[in-house]
Formats: sequence, C-alpha cells, structure tokens
Amino acid sequence: MTTTLPDGPHLPAAVKPSTAAAFPGETMLLDDTARLRAAAAFVREHKSSTLLPLLLPGLRGAELASLAEHCRFAHAGLLLFPRDPQHLRSQLADCGLAADTPSHPSVVVRERLARRHRRDALDLDVRILRPRVHGPDGERRAVEVFALTVPERSDLEPIAAHERARDHEAHLAFELENPDTLLLRGLCAVLSRHGARPDGGGYNPHEDGTVLYFTTPAAATGGGYRRLELYAPGDHRDALAAHLDEYPGANRPAETLLHLLTGAWTTQALAAFARLRLPEAMDTTVATSTRELARRTATHPESLGTLLRYLTMLDIVAEDDEAQDGFRLTPLGSLLRADTPDTMRPLALMYGGPFYRSFGALDHTVRTGQPAFDHLFGENHFDHFARDPALADLFDRSMAASSRMFRPIPDHPVITAAARTPTPSTIVDVAGGNGALLGRILIAHPELRGTLLERPHAVEAARRSLDGMGCGARCDYRSGDFADLPHGGDVYILSRVLHDWDDDRCAEILRHCARAMPAHADLLIVERLLPTDGSPSLATAWDLHMMCNVGGRERRAEDYARLLAGAGLELLDRTPLPLEAYVLHARKAVQDAIR
Repeated sequence: MTTTLPDGPHLPAAVKPSTAAAFPGETMLLDDTARLRAAAAFVREHKSSTLLPLLLPGLRGAELASLAEHCRFAHAGLLLFPRDPQHLRSQLADCGLAADTPSHPSVVVRERLARRHRRDALDLDVRILRPRVHGPDGERRAVEVFALTVPERSDLEPIAAHERARDHEAHLAFELENPDTLLLRGLCAVLSRHGARPDGGGYNPHEDGTVLYFTTPAAATGGGYRRLELYAPGDHRDALAAHLDEYPGANRPAETLLHLLTGAWTTQALAAFARLRLPEAMDTTVATSTRELARRTATHPESLGTLLRYLTMLDIVAEDDEAQDGFRLTPLGSLLRADTPDTMRPLALMYGGPFYRSFGALDHTVRTGQPAFDHLFGENHFDHFARDPALADLFDRSMAASSRMFRPIPDHPVITAAARTPTPSTIVDVAGGNGALLGRILIAHPELRGTLLERPHAVEAARRSLDGMGCGARCDYRSGDFADLPHGGDVYILSRVLHDWDDDRCAEILRHCARAMPAHADLLIVERLLPTDGSPSLATAWDLHMMCNVGGRERRAEDYARLLAGAGLELLDRTPLPLEAYVLHARKAVQDAIR
C-alpha cells in the first residue's frame, strides 16, 4: 500500500467560520455544518471548464479544452469532526445531504493526519463519505466528507482545533475517466506548467483508486480552495511514484536542504524590492518592461531583470506572456506597496534590515542565552530604536503592519460589552505603539474612550496617528513604563507585549495590570500560542525571532494561565485571530476581585 507523503502549507478553504482551539471552559466557535453547507453549494454551482482557469491562472485554449475533456469536476472535500456518528448524520441532514450515506476507511487522509500530528495512524479512524449532489446541468457530483469522530474532552480535540483553523484537507477534486499512465502523466505535466505543485497523494485499496494532490498557484481564485486532487480509478502507483518524487521533500534531501539554505536570499530579495520602491512603480493589470521599470526606479536594467525573475518564483510579480520582458505586480506583491491599506512594507524593511543583521549572530544567542541584537548593537532593541527616530518610526509601522490580526478584536464580547455600558468605558492600551489597535476599536465604537501608555517617543507618533483616524479627541496619552499603568480602566489590552520579555518580567507586568484593574475590569492579551503537538506554526518561528532579537519568547496557553494566576488573574478563554494569533481573556480571580 502506498501512503501519503508530506503536505505543504495551505490557505483556508472557501468558507471558514471563526475557530478556536479546545480549551477548558471556553465557548467553541466552530461550525462544521456551515463549512459543509458551503462546500455543497460550491459543488452545485461550478463547471470544470470555468473552474479550472480559476485554479490555474493562464490556462486557456487547447490545454484548457484538453484538461476539461479528461477531468470531470467531481467533488469538494473537507474534514469534519463530529462528536459521534449520529451527530454526523444530523449535520448531513441539516445540509440537505443524505444522512444514510455509506462510509469506508480513509487511507490517504488518515496517514496525512498521523504524520502531521505525530500520532499512530491506528488511533485515527478517519472515514470517507460521499453524499451526492447535482451540478448546474444535473450531473452527478458529491461532497467528499472525511470524518474523524472526536468525542467531547477527547485527546483528539487539539487535532480538530488545528485542522479546523488551517483546513489542510480542503480541496477540489477532478476525476479522470478511463485513465492510463501516459494520460495521467500528461495531465500532471499540464498542471505543473501552470503553477500547480505536487502535494502528496496515495493509493486507497478499499476503493481501488489513486489520488494525486496538488497545491494551486497563489494567484488562483478558486473560491479560496488551494488544493487540487486528481482522482484516477484503479491502481496507478507507477504514476503516483513519479508524482511523489516531484514533491520537494520526497527522496531528494540535498535539493530540499539547498532550498532551505537559500531562504536568506528570499528575505533580501523582498526587502530590496520594497527599498527600491518597485511595487509602487508597477501595475497589477498591465505589464511594464524591465527597462521602463529601471528608468522609474533608477536601477540597472539587467540586474533588475534578474531580481524580477527570482520574485516571479515567489509569486510577488508575474511575467507577462504577451509582453516581452514585461512584469506586473501580483496581489501578493501588492502587500509591499507603501500606499496599500495594512501594507507590509515596513516588515520587509525591518526583517531585511536590523533584525536580519542580528540573525547573523544567532549562534551567539544559542551559546550564551543572550539576545544577538544586544551583542551586535551594544544595547537592547527598545533603547536602540528609541535613539534613532527614523528607526523607531519604522519599528512602530512594522508592528502595525500585522494589523490584520486586529480586525476581529473590536467585535470581541469584552469590547462590545464595554461599548454598551451607560457611562463611557475606557480602553487602556498598554504599550500600544502607534495606536493602530486602539484606533480600530475607537472607530468601531464611538461610545468608548481610550488611554494609550507608551514611551515618550512613541506617544507623539500615536497622537498623530489617532488624530489622523479622527478619534484622538477621545484619547488620553500617558508617557511611562508598565509601573505607570493608569488605574480605573474598564478594559486593559496587552497586544504582543508579553512575548518581548522573560517570565520574571512578564509576571511583574501582569502584577502591575492587576493592581491597576478595578474588580470589574477585563484584560485582553494578544499573542501567538505555541502548539502543544509540535505541528508547524508561525508561533514557533517567532519564538526563535524573539529569543534572538529581544530575549523574549512565545508561550503555550498553559504558560500564560500560570503567569496570570501568579498575578491574581484568571484566564477565562481564548479566541483565534488572523495570522495565527489569539486573544486571551482574563479577569481578576474571584478571591482577589472580592478584596
């Protein structure tokens, strides 16, 4: 039996409701039924001939006709986590799908889950069901449901939370009719030419079928689905072996390591792209020649062409098929434009600048336990940035560049409850940088007032920023450190603050918060959380970054619960945010609140 091989990173599926990792006492915000209903609607609405170009931009003409002829859009797949079989039947019925659909064991998805979560595959009873739906012309299709039963308080709950948040198994499937090895390999070659990349697969002996998975290009617009499946009835393990060998991590360790070693080139290519103001000089729809771009940006044409070809591999720019030596900006590359809302340009400049230099001394941190930044620059990064106004401004803007994670916070129940009180409530943003988060909250809730605590150099930047947002008149500004926290606020926010510090300093900060908070006040903490199962996570990468550059660290939820308890605070729940962040909600422990 051939089992699945490594899977890569994927974007969310078409509809992804708010999700939260399992945690004692929290309200689960997960709705598998909504995801199932959305998948069924998607299958009913689309045709192969119109869907394939969305998944593979640039596919047209004879190649599109050939692919559409041999590949029939068959189903949309997703992974669900019912409490028990009856729960699954109810979900199917609620979505207008046959509740009595038969099931059989999944081999491919079970093995993928086992590998991803380092579990024994025998412990994961994943079933496949394919309830029927009809396409726009009445053709027979299905929703492919992978079901892993997760009873309440089961040790499988962390797996369910991780998979719901990332939707690794969501995909769109095309079935081949009467396939042979030559046809299968030819279709794979067409997909590859248009940016699809092998992403594992397997042979399922229970149904005698071969599955080849691909990831679609970043520019794909297939309803948010970023994985594509080719399903070939029968045993095609020779074609499968060739497909799996194309996966970067499969049987080619030297090539894989070489790709990893060149990661620094990617960082500097993106930083150079931003520093040279190339994103602002390019258009997203019309290609511009390299020579014209060089003229606009005062760069060397041949060298610029080399950079742009490299960035094409990263989907930052796209080479125009019809305009010779012409490039246009992709949606991904547009995030580096200075004039884009929520621009990420400051992050590119910071990660390609001071933090890039300090990572060159990472071995010093690992040997000594001391931040490489301090070793390289002779002082901690807060003092270093405060001494240089331009660098301080860049740092504040780089922090605001991740403001996507802030978007749901104004709708957090704690914030909305504060906005409904008879007298105006006050939101205290502790070390709030340039006020990006506080401003977002105040704009959403005109009833609220704000107080921002920051170092003197940052307070003036925040004042200008909040005035520019039109909410500065509802703000007070305090210059100082954590010991200067204003008393009497209704909601206190620590956004990406605690990960800057070691446990002792975090405990001190939380004690300052507890002393300032009235009995009724709430504390919201925005941080990334380290996974408990070793699964890939942005938090793991940022843990290394914090250690190297500021001497801080990322933590697990239980670590924050312990630190909060030591300050007389109680962690009540956590809610996921974009960019793999969470907002943790805490209040004074009952006995401390009574005092």
